[in-house]
This record gives sequence, C-alpha cells and structure tokens, in this order.
Amino acid sequence: MRADRLLRLLHLLQRHGGLPARRLAELLEVSERTVLRDMEALSAAGVPVYLQRGRGGGCFLVEGYRTDVSGLSAAEAQALFLWGGRDSADQLGLGPALANAMAKLAATVPADAMDKADELGSVLVVDRRRWFAAAEEVPVLPVLRQAATDGRRVRLRYTSAGRDAPAVRTVDPYGLVENAGRWYLLGAHRGEPRMFRVSRIESAELLDEPARRPADLDLAAEWARLRGRLETGEAVTLEVAVEAEELDLFRRLASFQVAPDSVVEELGVEPGTGRLLLRLTMRARRQAIGLLLTFAGTVELLAPADLRAELVERAAAALRAHGGTGSPRPG
Repeated sequence: MRADRLLRLLHLLQRHGGLPARRLAELLEVSERTVLRDMEALSAAGVPVYLQRGRGGGCFLVEGYRTDVSGLSAAEAQALFLWGGRDSADQLGLGPALANAMAKLAATVPADAMDKADELGSVLVVDRRRWFAAAEEVPVLPVLRQAATDGRRVRLRYTSAGRDAPAVRTVDPYGLVENAGRWYLLGAHRGEPRMFRVSRIESAELLDEPARRPADLDLAAEWARLRGRLETGEAVTLEVAVEAEELDLFRRLASFQVAPDSVVEELGVEPGTGRLLLRLTMRARRQAIGLLLTFAGTVELLAPADLRAELVERAAAALRAHGGTGSPRPG
C-alpha cells in the first residue's frame, strides 16, 4: 500500500511541480506527517524531491525531472481525461482505482496536452441522467461486477416490474450494461437469458459456484437482442387530443418513451375544441397509461378503444385506492 502511495505522491509532484504538504495529505488521504515521511523515502531512493519552508513552501520535485513518455496528443489527452465513465466507476466501486490510474497517466502526459485537457474540463459537463428522472440507487453494483468478472453465480432478491414483493433468483451473470444512467445485469435464470434492472435488486449474494456462460457470448449483441425484444413486444400506437397549454410538456415527456424510430406526429386541430390531435407509438402499453394518467383532464386518449377502456379501469382503481368517490366517464 505504501509503494502505491509513494507512486501517487511522485505523480502529483510531477503534475504540479510542488504542493503544500497539507494539500498532498488531503489528496492522498493521510496525515501531513506521513507525507513528510514519504518525501524522505523518495529522497532516499534517489528521487530529487525537497522541502521548502515558509510562505509559498511545500513539497517539490526538481524541475526537469519529469519525462514525457506517453506521446499523447492534445486531442487524445482530452478524450482520455474527459471520459464520461467516472460516475460509472464510482457506482461500480472503482472510483478510487480510476483516480489512481488517472493520476499515474497524468504524470506521463506532456504538459501542453494536459493543459488542453484541463481547458476542456472547465467548459464541459457530462450528465447522462434522463430528464425528469432521479438518480437510481445501485448499492449492489460492486457485487455484480465481481460476479461477472470472476465468473461466479449470484443470488438476487429482485422485484420484477409490476410486482409488489421481491423473489429470490439464482443467476448466471453475463455482464453489466449502462443505458442512459440506468444499470442492467444481463444473465441467465434457469438457462433463459434475461435482463435485470439493478435498481430493483434489493440484495446480491456472491456464490461459490461457477457461472454457466456461453463460450461464444457477445455481450453487446445479447443486449441488443434483449432490448429489441422489450421495445417491440408491447408497442402501441395512440391518437390523443391535447389541450394547447399542455402541448409542449406532453411532447417533451412523450419523446422519452416513444418506440424506436417513432416520432410524435401532428394530425391537426380538433374542430370545436381547439385541442391538438397527435399520433405516437409508445414502447409499451404500461408506459402509455402512465403518461396519460399524468395528464388526466388535459389529454384525452381517442384510440385505440381497448387501451382507452384499460385506462378508465386503472383511473377508477386509482380513485378507489386513494379514497376517491367519483368514477371516470366511461369510454
């Protein structure tokens, strides 16, 4: 552990030339006394470091000792150090490891290239979270990462969509997929490939059993297959009438849930009411019902008739569950 810390200390000094002992202690998460001992160790090993007392003092590396060996261009450094997977690394339990790796790489990158990377970092923010969606809690993700990389089975307590209580499942993990800020575990349950939304996993236990994984598995291709099955299996086309004041918000929310290659199509204005008529294809019936209930009173579903009837039933159930006394107008 100390050898790794000494290497990080050297990299920080190579990157900055010199830093106060207090700042180095914060970055290395140790005491100032430990930093000073580490400086002595580097000096004894022949590294040209020195301490400077008083105002502007601190820990320093002799100028010119740094060697630029990476050969990275400015654009390559920007791409590397602005990589958008830092939040993902934290969720996977690899945040400190990524920080260490970046510190080590920074020590070998030419100074002008690192300056360009810093400049881009000051004008760019990567936020992969969906609009109107809270960040998902995924505390079991490090366990799932270990299960997938070690090739071991994992026992999950998992609540499927539409279920109120979790069920126990033993899964052969294939790998993990992050999609727009949401994590999914791909794996086989009882031999059937499936995807599990990680935020719905209450607990994950690593088992001492080897996972059964197809030798020719292509994780990206398997994800595409499972995703395609989900997106096309329950798609439904709606025709709706929207009050003018709700049009912008409705279009915005609907755009996140429409089926692939689908758009919100304008059909005109409803005579006598001035409501806007739209046609759109949703990925799933349940999504469509949820969206329409959100706009109850200002968006009316005109077709299909069977979905309209189901919408009325669900609205009535919501009224009963919440103590309502009225009943929706039948379709």
